[in-house]
Amino acid sequence: MAPTPGILFVTMKPKPELPTAQFQDWWFNEHGPLRLRLPFFENGFIYRATDLEGPGKGKPEWLAIYDVTDTAELVKEPYTTLRTDKIKSQREKDTMKQISVGRVIYDYVGGQEVKGFKRLEEVKEGPEENVLVTVSLSLQPGRKKEELDKWYEEKHIPMLTKVTGWRRSRQFVTSAVERKDEIEYLTVHEYAPKNGLGGEEWKAATSTPWQEEIMTKVVGGKSRRMYDLFLVFGPAPRYLSALSSMDAKPFVSPDKQTMTMPISNGPYPAIESYITMKDGAVIPYRLEGSSDPDALVIVLSNSILVDWGIWNGFCDTFFSNPGNKKYRVLRYLTRGRSSNYGKQAITLEVLTSDVVALLDALRIPKASAVIGVSLGGATVLNTALKYPERVAAFVSCDTNANSPAGNRKAWEERIAIAEKEGAIGQTSARVVGEQLAEATVKRWFVKEHHDGTEIGRVKAMVEKNDLEGFKRSVEALYEYDVRSQMKDCEVKGAFVVGSGDGVLPGTMKEMAEGLGKGAVYKVIDEAGHLPMVEQPQAFASFVTEFLAGT
Repeated sequence: MAPTPGILFVTMKPKPELPTAQFQDWWFNEHGPLRLRLPFFENGFIYRATDLEGPGKGKPEWLAIYDVTDTAELVKEPYTTLRTDKIKSQREKDTMKQISVGRVIYDYVGGQEVKGFKRLEEVKEGPEENVLVTVSLSLQPGRKKEELDKWYEEKHIPMLTKVTGWRRSRQFVTSAVERKDEIEYLTVHEYAPKNGLGGEEWKAATSTPWQEEIMTKVVGGKSRRMYDLFLVFGPAPRYLSALSSMDAKPFVSPDKQTMTMPISNGPYPAIESYITMKDGAVIPYRLEGSSDPDALVIVLSNSILVDWGIWNGFCDTFFSNPGNKKYRVLRYLTRGRSSNYGKQAITLEVLTSDVVALLDALRIPKASAVIGVSLGGATVLNTALKYPERVAAFVSCDTNANSPAGNRKAWEERIAIAEKEGAIGQTSARVVGEQLAEATVKRWFVKEHHDGTEIGRVKAMVEKNDLEGFKRSVEALYEYDVRSQMKDCEVKGAFVVGSGDGVLPGTMKEMAEGLGKGAVYKVIDEAGHLPMVEQPQAFASFVTEFLAGT
């Protein structure tokens, strides 16, 4: 049977005693993203009613609309599993007890849209704004829907298209999967924020003799609501605003893969979750900082063999500067950190596409900066070269623009060390182990810091890296070369290197000179391969100064 596209239409009316922070953190960061991760959910939107002082008084304030490719998917697994107590978190159970929920599935009938219409989820630049008018109708006994359809298609919607700001009108009917006796006909009209609702064209469209006839002789019941767009869902939780309230509580999902940490738990709110790539790779991430949904974003990309903890000192120092509180910081785990590295070969291009996928999932049109070190340094450089429209600036640290001679052999020897040790991690999977970890950090850190606490912390990261993930991810370093593309780069760039990182200070100076019209070059003294770890204050100061000039 051919799929039947449609929408899931959900209204919510929270009880007054339900804290707004709890309601929004649950809905925006837990409930909604879980649904957007299912392949048949095309999008999801949250709207807030604007008619509560008028015809909408006493009615639900909130509306969610999800477009689905086939409404039949909404009455079977895996979607129905999400609605069971087995999957629901305790927070979801407690929160939903305090909400009046209306839920209807509608099948798509037809519609019209303005020329050049772009779906909201595809809009990557400018504010997310939309005005929604929903009109729900039922028919009088004995009347046929064809009468309603004819009026809509031949008169009413063609006249609405002349209203200033009109974007789209879509018609729906109660889905066959609902198996309801009473059929409802829903029309959803979309307008730009600046529109002609209430103006002359709108009055003309809503006061024709034909409409009068339809409303008196065909329509039995009518409900009209108005809303403003509040949030566009994505598959990745990102709503830090709910966590800026002291009413917000920490949350850990039942599968332990999503956590929300309110400002009451630290200096700034944070969300940890994940996205799943088409090849099955799971990319965990951490979003933290400003609670402004439109705040500037800095992306941090790791070296191989470590996790996002290498940026802890930098983030703490960076955010301690009042001028940097306007930023959000996005950290993530590079493919190969865990065993969930996906099916395709890991190349620099794949790692670059992962950065863009994160931006898309979190609805970040353009990163203010992408900053990476080692493998991450090559990744952010390539991101700026391949996707200049998504990056305002980049900082590439302790890396090369091409694979150095002998790189494959060196890494194969390191893999052999880990293979020989045969270390097993807490999940019974093979890990890199202590021997390679010890050799790696001794190579990365300058001798003056070999007895410090940071080297031990990074060593533990290396030691716990999944072995198979390491073997796959290191292939990205075997063969790449972006030098020929650098001369045409127009993205503002900086190349940063630790003074004690072997030959790289000279190499990166040449890279800075070879980028477009030139780039900033900075050497961090008393640091090796990870200057953000060994000298977080100096590194944060440089980044702050660099961003101030973008």
